[in-house]
Amino acid sequence: MTDNPYEGSEYVGGSGVANVLIKIAMGIAILLVATVLLLPFGRGGSAREAARRTRCKNNLKQIGLALHNYHDAHGVFPPAYTMDSEGKPLHSWRTLLLPYLDQQDLYSSIDLSKPWDHEANAVARATPLDQYQCPSTLLEPGYTTYLGNVASGGCFGDGASCSIADIKDGTSCTAIVIEVGPRDAVHWMSPYDDDGRYFLAIDEEPKLAHESGCHCCLADGSGHFVSIETSTATRRHLMTIDGGEPLGEF
Repeated sequence: MTDNPYEGSEYVGGSGVANVLIKIAMGIAILLVATVLLLPFGRGGSAREAARRTRCKNNLKQIGLALHNYHDAHGVFPPAYTMDSEGKPLHSWRTLLLPYLDQQDLYSSIDLSKPWDHEANAVARATPLDQYQCPSTLLEPGYTTYLGNVASGGCFGDGASCSIADIKDGTSCTAIVIEVGPRDAVHWMSPYDDDGRYFLAIDEEPKLAHESGCHCCLADGSGHFVSIETSTATRRHLMTIDGGEPLGEF
């Protein structure tokens, strides 16, 4: 008998089945590879932003610790800015905080008798500081979105120094440093901060560094995330040191 009884399209064994199974396996493999390539992209992006958000919060905790170390050394928090004999602002509280952020050499290089933007301070002005840089925000070198609370009745209000004893509302209920949007960034040496106009309008800000809110450093040194859903009244209460207002959820 010369005919092969296993030839023909009806046969479902041997190499024919093997080829079909190989094709099916290859198809499944391609789908799995596509899934592996696509899904982690979104998850990875979210994970990276979560890590940046954590680093930003940690920056504010470092700033909070430095503020408390300054307070331990001087009995008060730093003033919002230093002034010349005519009352003109010279340097920011961020400059005064440098020795407490392990930046003594940089601090020593600054001529505090001349304005922050004087040519004598050009080298320091060109120095970016990680502690003042939100990792989720792309800014010009040296710029920061961490602004002091200089609202009337705030920790840095009227450019003056305040002590922990002055914060009658409680240090855990009072914001001392606030994160603003990228468009409101200032140079870290400059004596410009937030009098409330930015923090009270975060729900209207078209571009925030973090989705759905911003960070702030409370006067107890802790970092806290404030959602855009937080009421304006609560945010206003966070900005005063002795308003006596009941503080809502935030």
